[in-house]
Amino acid sequence: MSQPAPVPGSVPATHRQVLLADRPRTTLTTDHFEVVTAPVPEPGPGQVLVRNRLMNVAAVMRPLTLADPDSFELSQLLQRPGDPMHGPAVGEVVAAPGTDLAPGELVRHRLGWREYALVEAAEAERLGPEGLPDPAAYLSQGFASWLGVVRGVEVRAGDTVFVTGAAGGVGTLAGQFARLHGAARVIGSTGSRRKADYLVEELGYDAAVVRGAGPIEAQLREAAPDGIDVLFDNVGGEQLLAALAVARRGARFALVGALSAQLTGDAMATTAISTFALIARGITLRGIAAYDHMDAYPEYVREFGRALREGTMTYPHTRLRGVEQAPRALCELVEGRHVGAVLVEL
Repeated sequence: MSQPAPVPGSVPATHRQVLLADRPRTTLTTDHFEVVTAPVPEPGPGQVLVRNRLMNVAAVMRPLTLADPDSFELSQLLQRPGDPMHGPAVGEVVAAPGTDLAPGELVRHRLGWREYALVEAAEAERLGPEGLPDPAAYLSQGFASWLGVVRGVEVRAGDTVFVTGAAGGVGTLAGQFARLHGAARVIGSTGSRRKADYLVEELGYDAAVVRGAGPIEAQLREAAPDGIDVLFDNVGGEQLLAALAVARRGARFALVGALSAQLTGDAMATTAISTFALIARGITLRGIAAYDHMDAYPEYVREFGRALREGTMTYPHTRLRGVEQAPRALCELVEGRHVGAVLVEL
């Protein structure tokens, strides 16, 4: 991020970008992607040409297989075969005719997976020094984490909180936000003992349950013998059912992700739950998505930025270098090989 900004005269004629070659039916592999060379686009009035420097890959970017994608409510999030992949990126403005952006300024936008991006000025977020202290932190999934904790379940002092998928880009921050907002006990789930140890030793989780080490419900009962007040759910499936079984009366559940379905060939797979149990124990389930809460984004940036500066939170992430590494980065993330966010330097 410290490299000098390019000027329009030094922009190459071509750049590399990653296309989706085919949607996976089962396991995601690098064969589902293609790295191609394409002309660098020229900006028109009101457009911004950005030299991307960092991009994020996240499990939500795994191309979905759906029976009827055009009818899916979130079809705008789908990656379509033959098109460039997309996702959050931070880069330097190269040219921005007819806008108030200047060459060299840092912006955040959603056209990653390519070395140069042509972005509408209204969709380029200027990154100033008063925001997050590290531009890479703008590529975190911290907003989803913060929303789930603050608006989804309204974590309060004394709560016992269970975070599923706790070692991922969302979960590593959700547990920290829960602690900042007064949680007395924070428990996470993850896929390996190595990650479980990291949650406890590095991120301040009180306990962790490990997928595949025995029934999740039994492990959760041991970790939370008095039950849980809050579920921050990234996963669904067995882990959602376990949380329901262990929930105290009046527990609040925020459904932020659905990885148990999304990372299979059936992105719309369901989880059967007892509505009677919800009613009898007064349990609240709330699905929460960032695009419904953009009014809260400035508050999140202030809180996250302050926590990073004061050292009360960290931003766990891994970096790979080169746009050609983006397909591998996403495959490895889906396989559970990394802790925290995964970034690609371009």
